[in-house]
Amino acid sequence: MKKLLMIASLTLFTAAATLQPITAAPVQAAASEASWLNKDAASRGVIAVRYSIKSGVDTKLMVTKGETSYTYNLTTSGQTFPLQLGNGDYQVSVLEQASGTKYRQVKKETVNVKLDDANAVFLNSIQNVRWQTNGNAAKLAEELTKSAKTDEEKAKAIYSYIIKKINYDNKLAASGVTSDYLPDADRTLSTSKGICYDYASLYAVMLRSQKIPAKLMMGTSSYVKEYHAWNEVLLNGKWVTVDTTVDASKAGATAQKDFVKDSSKYKVAKVY
Repeated sequence: MKKLLMIASLTLFTAAATLQPITAAPVQAAASEASWLNKDAASRGVIAVRYSIKSGVDTKLMVTKGETSYTYNLTTSGQTFPLQLGNGDYQVSVLEQASGTKYRQVKKETVNVKLDDANAVFLNSIQNVRWQTNGNAAKLAEELTKSAKTDEEKAKAIYSYIIKKINYDNKLAASGVTSDYLPDADRTLSTSKGICYDYASLYAVMLRSQKIPAKLMMGTSSYVKEYHAWNEVLLNGKWVTVDTTVDASKAGATAQKDFVKDSSKYKVAKVY
């Protein structure tokens, strides 16, 4: 995943410094912007963007709160994105490439967020944790957890399936993944392989489908050399660190696998 993350560090994690919005004209009035930004679920920590992307024009969505910005590649209309930085005002902007790393702002709107439940943000279907109740991942999660009585039992049942059935895709990691690569839970299940981004997204998808709040985390860890993705899961009122990629790599049924990892061995860059 190293090549992916060298690209991702530019596109996703230092976007505020890389993208230089050039406002060519005044932003449209809020009333006319309603068509491109759906804020109906803002109280649940999610927005939907319905922007018509121009052919051949690199288009991005920037979501900013305070000094923190998240930047996403916009590839299709109707995608959903998280508002995971707590209550307050978020600036949501659509940026179109002008030249090189310079982007012009073509849409902008403020979204005021008052969350009904801060943890419920991590139940949503979003661009890189995309799920639906009739998807294969959600159906499998339902089957795996049908006899479980607690969220912890459910989380462990899904974890056990993933670390046993999903193999690390060394070929994909070695070939390099473009910055617009997105995980797809059903694809990961059908191919039985993926990189750490796929593992973490799949686990989050399956947990969220069972109403268990789960975060997709990105950053670094002492467990691996490359930039990494893992999860935090809300169990028994506390967020715990779970790393299916690391545990899937431990060969043999008797190999020591700790379901809950030491969070001090991880340094978080982004949370989804």
